[in-house]
Amino acid sequence: MSGHSKWHSIRRSKGVTDQRRGQLFTKLARDITIAAREGGSADPDQNFRLRLAVDKARASNMPNENIQRAADRGVGKGGEAAIEEIYYEGYAPGGVALMIETATDNRNRTSSDVRSAINKAGGNPGEPGSVAWMFELKGLITISLAGTKLDLDDLQLQVIDAGADDVEVADDALEVYCEWTSLNIVRQALLDQG
Repeated sequence: MSGHSKWHSIRRSKGVTDQRRGQLFTKLARDITIAAREGGSADPDQNFRLRLAVDKARASNMPNENIQRAADRGVGKGGEAAIEEIYYEGYAPGGVALMIETATDNRNRTSSDVRSAINKAGGNPGEPGSVAWMFELKGLITISLAGTKLDLDDLQLQVIDAGADDVEVADDALEVYCEWTSLNIVRQALLDQG
């Protein structure tokens, strides 16, 4: 292999992998920043939404320094532009209601982009409140049942007692639906069950 180096062999695949990882970390950092800002705290023990975002980031092997920097940015410790979460409403072709959640550092640019995308697709941007009444904010917890020996009937009863609205078994997974406000309580009840 005269004249070839290991770098030339791996640079293309490493570049693609690094780009995907960077995009994932950017998205996770944005989620952490929004969760910290809306929860009012950079402490995951006091802010449930932040705890979920941090757990997701750790599962993706995001460095702790990046996680902390994103949380600090959310509570105003960083000098970067604030990211805010904005909801847009509208109708897709055929009258299908749309509720679009965005995270942006520039409200005007995002508003223009969302309206343009809806118009290009043949839909109609709506006014605030025009379709929001059709949607409910729910919590969803999915538990993999593959290889577990849990008593499903007993588990379903305990989860419902903890505040779940509905429990469904689908494709080797248990799906628990609950009110968004009681998501932490139901999650903790499931963790207590093991």
